[in-house]
Amino acid sequence: MADDHAGKRVDGEQCVETDTSNDGNIVLVGPMGVGKTTVGKMLAKLLSKQFIDCDLELERRTGVSVTTIFEIEGEDGFRRRESALLAEVAARTNHVIATGGGVVMREENHEILRRAGRVIYLTAPVRKLLRRTRNNRNRPLLNTADPKATLEELMQIRDPLYRQVAELVLKVDDRSPDILAHRIVKEMQQPGRQET
Repeated sequence: MADDHAGKRVDGEQCVETDTSNDGNIVLVGPMGVGKTTVGKMLAKLLSKQFIDCDLELERRTGVSVTTIFEIEGEDGFRRRESALLAEVAARTNHVIATGGGVVMREENHEILRRAGRVIYLTAPVRKLLRRTRNNRNRPLLNTADPKATLEELMQIRDPLYRQVAELVLKVDDRSPDILAHRIVKEMQQPGRQET
């Protein structure tokens, strides 16, 4: 990889226009299973930024899974930890931040998200989210008799909140994470709030 003086990063045959004067963050929000971690890692690599997954960072710091935090402290205890971590990582620069699916549930996080950087909402149909999460037991809110109904209810509540904080809404399709990351970069270059 090489940088030239015009602010274009050349990576093999791929040339991505970047604003090298801006060390701002990119914050990914959206429901569990939409691909924030996978796409976020690709996006960070593409833009030469650091990557952090808030849920994984909480697990690293506590030494236990998100599910265990929920079991011991309840959802409210988990959300307090999540908010504290979000405030900390929002102060960093040059990061792609993948947030937990419920980060928008606390009003105090909305302003933190907006100040943290450019917020991108990754969204997908419930059937796709259900397919991606069905074998993952580390999703405490989906450990119910009817995960589909739970996901539908969560999306009904959270979708407007994601949209409220995001400047870009991107519908995740069946394209590879790498292609989605390139699409995000392209869409971020367009002025104004967008939905694609």
